Amino acid sequence: MSRYFTDEHEWIEVEGNNATVGITDYAQSQLGDIVFAEVPAAGTKLSKGGDAAVVESVKAASDVYAPVTGTVTEGNDALADDPALVNSDPEGAGWFFKIELDDLSELDGLMDAAAYKAFVDSL
Repeated sequence: MSRYFTDEHEWIEVEGNNATVGITDYAQSQLGDIVFAEVPAAGTKLSKGGDAAVVESVKAASDVYAPVTGTVTEGNDALADDPALVNSDPEGAGWFFKIELDDLSELDGLMDAAAYKAFVDSL
């Protein structure tokens, strides 16, 4: 599995043509306590850079963007009952959706862990 990051603070972990997407620890720390998360339903077509999910915290509401183009295979239903999973385990159990990628070459424009860390450190 390979993990990539966007400059909008999403992570995507890819295995073959399928991937899991969520927001980074940095993103959840900036948002504060998450009180609501809306994830896309299975079968939803997403475009790279387009709105994919919504997360609301005590501070603000924020969109989660699709890091790649593809079809959602599963939304994380656990977030409806426990949106705080995004705070407690943002890069694990707090994932937002799983997606089947249309074009693996879209991963080329994303950052690896070292590049993302340098990006966050520069903020």
